[in-house]
Amino acid sequence: MRRHRFFLGVLGLGAALRVITMLGYRPALWFPDSYTYIVTALRPRPDLVRPAGYSMFLRLLEPFHSFALVTLVQHLLGLMVGVLVYLTARRLGAPGWAAVGASVPPLLDAYQIELEHLLVSDTLFAVLVMSAVCLGVRQTLGWRTTCGIGLLLAAATLTRTVGLPMIALFAAWMLYRERGRVFTARVLMPAGVMLVAATLPILGYGAWFYATYQRIGIVGANGVFLYSKTMTFADCSVMKPPPDLAVLCDPRPPRVRPPAQEYVWSQDSPLVKLPGITFTGTTDTMAGQFASLAIQSQPLDYLGSVASELVRSFTWGRPVYPDQEVYDYYEFPDRPPAPPGRYPATEGAESARRYERGPITTRIVEPYAGWMRTYQDIVRLPGTAVLVILLIPPIAAAVRRFRPESTAWVLPWTTAVVLLVMPPAVAEFDYRYVLPAVPAACLAAALVAGKPNFRNIPRNVRI
Repeated sequence: MRRHRFFLGVLGLGAALRVITMLGYRPALWFPDSYTYIVTALRPRPDLVRPAGYSMFLRLLEPFHSFALVTLVQHLLGLMVGVLVYLTARRLGAPGWAAVGASVPPLLDAYQIELEHLLVSDTLFAVLVMSAVCLGVRQTLGWRTTCGIGLLLAAATLTRTVGLPMIALFAAWMLYRERGRVFTARVLMPAGVMLVAATLPILGYGAWFYATYQRIGIVGANGVFLYSKTMTFADCSVMKPPPDLAVLCDPRPPRVRPPAQEYVWSQDSPLVKLPGITFTGTTDTMAGQFASLAIQSQPLDYLGSVASELVRSFTWGRPVYPDQEVYDYYEFPDRPPAPPGRYPATEGAESARRYERGPITTRIVEPYAGWMRTYQDIVRLPGTAVLVILLIPPIAAAVRRFRPESTAWVLPWTTAVVLLVMPPAVAEFDYRYVLPAVPAACLAAALVAGKPNFRNIPRNVRI
């Protein structure tokens, strides 16, 4: 216990900050997506825009009729992420100072704490991904471990679709661990077991989705969001779309267009103006075809758009983006937010009152709320620091000439990179999408600190 005293101090401080948050903002903080999640929790069915994993999490807690309990569980999950980072780093030979330092951002960053208090899926997603990462860097991978990894990744995918590429990433990692060996059935089996365990729940959810909408997939908005992404650069004079797709063009130059999200939700969007709801099968297919044509016709513009959005993850300051309304949801407020004013959030608010069996308006209680606002003004992880953390592992590995004893950092590092790159690649940058990548990046940095531990080479696989 004595050897962990510094970490226990950080953990205790993180727990205290979360208690203050719960005292200051009762019962929870709301985001526009929150209401959709609650509707799905009370009336289980696949949603066209978001998978239902977080809604099922809410449904598990629904018998208690308390959003305060939901936020408490989310704060405990946030603490769990910090514990996972620390214990995994120590188990793989990281020095104590590096392991404690890696746990500080997930435990003490004010924006991480605020995100845990929001009724959104990101905290649940982060703990599922980090649990899979910490299992994936174990010295040996038995069938139970690989099966557990697959189930965790399936749950992450059904919580946020950005988890889907994680399955391929983990399969590649399991093969990478065995580099230099002949790929026999025994060597390939860990990746195979993981893939089966991850695929079966997703296929089951896909069958439910198909039975509901007669559409293949787990959401029905991939084309729409990719369309919104391409509208940051798409030039129809270059693309020359056929007449049926030309109706989705925006004649304004890209530099004066609104952020990508406006092409999904704004009434001025060419897509939203089409007959029917935005996420019908026909509309989503049309949007996907337009987006594919834009990327094929302007590949460099697409890559430039992804890069410009990704760079927002690494700025020192925190400029307002994509707009003031969304930006403010990530700040501890000094006054209760206004109730939702448009459908379907209004329907979701009524569902939330049934869930709570009481009022759902956020009560701001001083001085606790003021303490957290002040704390958030001071204690946060700047985007530039995230970039530095990401650069540490590959630079350290290059200095050590990629010796095999120090490769455990590869899985958490690539996980962090994928989590950062995917949103700008398929939709747009958002500050809350950065936060789940931070613990993985911190773990990777801790694993290259100090002297390599030859006893913890992640090579042997037992099935």
